[in-house]
Amino acid sequence: MRLLFIVPAYNEAASLPGVVADLRAHYPTADIVVVNDGSSDDTAAVARRLGVHLLDLPYNLGIGGAVQTGLLFAERGGYDVAVQFDGDGQHRADEVCILLDALAVTGADVVIGSRFLQRAPYRGQRARRLGITVLRTVISLLLGRRITDSTSGFRAFNRAAIRFLARHYPQDYPEPESVVALCREGFRLYEAPVRMRERQAGRSSITPLRSLYYMAKVLLAVAIGASRGPEGRAVE
Repeated sequence: MRLLFIVPAYNEAASLPGVVADLRAHYPTADIVVVNDGSSDDTAAVARRLGVHLLDLPYNLGIGGAVQTGLLFAERGGYDVAVQFDGDGQHRADEVCILLDALAVTGADVVIGSRFLQRAPYRGQRARRLGITVLRTVISLLLGRRITDSTSGFRAFNRAAIRFLARHYPQDYPEPESVVALCREGFRLYEAPVRMRERQAGRSSITPLRSLYYMAKVLLAVAIGASRGPEGRAVE
């Protein structure tokens, strides 16, 4: 299996060495591509020193554009599986095996690492938790199946999902919208319980005010998306 880690990074120079070291310790033969999303710090220089593949975007496209760039790289490189793995240190390389095992065992096209299937509750900003709860409820109702963590950016994709998302990936706040798009097109999604850390360095760009904007925008987008076609097949 040819495995690629897609690491979108915006001003993550401080956390990137730890992220890459974590991935290499657990998956030494896998490839890593860092997508530098127009950072104003030394993210690109750090990635070059680390010896990973680097896609250096000339300006900030946002997380959707960065991830889609990585998926295009995965498709053109002929990778069997791509794992989206954030550059801020929240995701854990020792949990990647959970996604890969679920991808192989369930026959799913996409496995989402869910923070809400663990016994220990996820902690975060109150506004963000509220937004996640609202999105979880609305998306589950729209799709007719339970989705516990539609905002998780810790995901594994097979070749079919890579090929589709390389061409059809939402741009602004893409994780919830991509869940709807994948289900609408008949892809099989599965959620697996994972643990995540707090951000290891830097500062999140999602403020409480932006969380409210995010929630309103995504609710509108997923409602429009869900009305365009049939639901996907659930994987139990």
